[in-house]
Amino acid sequence: MVVNPYYNKPTQKGLYQHFKAVAESVNIPVILYNIKGRTGVNIETPTLLQLAEIENIVAVKEASGDLKQIEEVINSVPEGFTVLSGDDGITKKLISLGGHGLVSVISNLIPTEMKNFVDTCISGNKVEADKIHDKLNILFEAEFIETNPQPIKTLMSFETLCDENFRLPLTTMEAYNKEKLFNIWKEWKTDNNFSI
Repeated sequence: MVVNPYYNKPTQKGLYQHFKAVAESVNIPVILYNIKGRTGVNIETPTLLQLAEIENIVAVKEASGDLKQIEEVINSVPEGFTVLSGDDGITKKLISLGGHGLVSVISNLIPTEMKNFVDTCISGNKVEADKIHDKLNILFEAEFIETNPQPIKTLMSFETLCDENFRLPLTTMEAYNKEKLFNIWKEWKTDNNFSI
């Protein structure tokens, strides 16, 4: 997975040349990661379509936050090119538009539940997908109490699935946010009869 280059704010031509150079330098599938909010630059649909013509660029993790653009991408990419949600909270909508799945954050903690959610969305069972989304949405929102991935790693540490270590500039969560996060998690576990 290759994220948009940040800081330089390259043109679309620069983005194309960058991703093309990466793809040509490896013999493995490449997934583009379009996340304008963190990089300051967006892969526009025409650029993405050009990139999709490169043999080993096989998918995009779409986290631009622009559902109109995401729909345009889904409707325009060649057959066999995969469009994945890069945001747990928009997965149901992305799949309903014809997307293919999700690169998830919260699945690090609840993988079976997220697989069931994605499978239900893909199956087209809107009623059940809405029900599961409503159940999970509080966790999707909790992912952003502080900068992601701090909350998910903090919860995983709470459940002894990893250590609470962060590489700078990420740090441990503020105590009041950590308490809020733990309260949400404990209540969700109780309400859903969930255990690790």
